[in-house]
Amino acid sequence: MDQPTVGILHPGSMGAAVAACAATNAAAVLWCETGRSAASQERAAQFGLTPVATLSDLLDRSDVVISLCPPAAAEDLARDVAAHRFAGVYVEANAINPERAQRIAALLEPDATVVDGGVVGSPPIAGKTPTLYLSGPTLATERIEALFTGTAVQTVVLGTEVGKASALKLAYASFQKTSRVLVALAVGMAREHGVDQELIEVASRRTDSYLSEPQYVAKTAARAWRWGPELEEAADALTAAGLPPEMLRAAATTLARWNDVKDDGELTLTDALNRLAQP
Repeated sequence: MDQPTVGILHPGSMGAAVAACAATNAAAVLWCETGRSAASQERAAQFGLTPVATLSDLLDRSDVVISLCPPAAAEDLARDVAAHRFAGVYVEANAINPERAQRIAALLEPDATVVDGGVVGSPPIAGKTPTLYLSGPTLATERIEALFTGTAVQTVVLGTEVGKASALKLAYASFQKTSRVLVALAVGMAREHGVDQELIEVASRRTDSYLSEPQYVAKTAARAWRWGPELEEAADALTAAGLPPEMLRAAATTLARWNDVKDDGELTLTDALNRLAQP
């Protein structure tokens, strides 16, 4: 099979790194630079992505389009793509609930073939090897598997049903991200009473506990702007399954207290806990 041209929509830290891996087996990886921030332009240049002026240019030239953007933007982006009658493979790789993934598939079909995707793990740089879970039509998922063969992005196909990959992504995120929020609350409560070091010492006896890694609280705070909406998506998925969503909604509300420290790599544990206690 000829090498496809790939378009990446809104290349953030994950999207740009995933796109760079796709470049290994692609003729070119395109991104639309119009209206994007200086940080996005710098990131795209760093990863060797080819800029195009308009979304139309990107869609006209791409055989495969990968959508990796903040969850709230996923459907609007899909509508824009659908308006152009894109006829290739559309990988919906955002952290959205299965019902939204299915709605997006309905928007884009029958012109495009939609593959549901979910990335679990850190961006594929510095030795990190995330897994891209896929579900959708067999020929299309095989094409995406081929795109990432021999790269730092591992692929696993979960079946032909759109929604399965999104469900797995959110099920994992609901545990992992809420656990990090609980750590912040536990350490914050202990610190208020001057027993935070003792709490960490108790937790360190159990090496399988996130509570033994309080330094991660600052990273959680810096990522809160992304994690909160993801947990809202997971809460919607729980509601659709007849399961109680309140715990995840509460975690999302807690994360919102950190929205003003977006991607702040200088944040300390003390800073993060102070902001949590005094929003």
